[in-house]
Amino acid sequence: MPTTRSRFIPLAAALALCLPAVSGALGQTAATAAKPAAPAAAQDPATLKIAREVVGQMQGDRATTLNAMASPMAGMMQQMGIREPDRAQVIVRDVVLPLLTAHYDDLLDIQARSFASVLTKEDLQAIGTFYASPAGRRLAAAQPQLAQAQLTGTTQWMQALMPEMQAKIVQLIKANGWAQDKAK
Repeated sequence: MPTTRSRFIPLAAALALCLPAVSGALGQTAATAAKPAAPAAAQDPATLKIAREVVGQMQGDRATTLNAMASPMAGMMQQMGIREPDRAQVIVRDVVLPLLTAHYDDLLDIQARSFASVLTKEDLQAIGTFYASPAGRRLAAAQPQLAQAQLTGTTQWMQALMPEMQAKIVQLIKANGWAQDKAK
């Protein structure tokens, strides 16, 4: 039976793997989240087209991005119970990466709809201009390394908080007289 701590680590890893897709625009998204665009903007074909282009620019080279996920994915396979590193790598190489590659455009479309629902067409054009610049292209190229750093950092952060979080959760459960679920 996994400990509570070990159950949170895959969550941290999964969260960190989601971050590279938006890390370049987090500041922009957070700044505009308070004033979301009208829902109709997400349906505007021109805005969606620009959002799709921006998301594609942000991701950088798809093969590089997906290959950079191989090591973290192999680690996740091991956390899921595939203890042998070689087997985990084969699963990632032969199943996970081909599946992600085959459906990568679906991810870009989902992200584009999200961006178009939060950012204006003008914001997206400005972000696209940045990603077309030398600095933007370097940021896109650095995304795999940044994703790994975010994964490592998020995992370390969660691990550092786990003891305090567990203690506070236990304290709250006791204070409220809630019985812990013994079945899990």
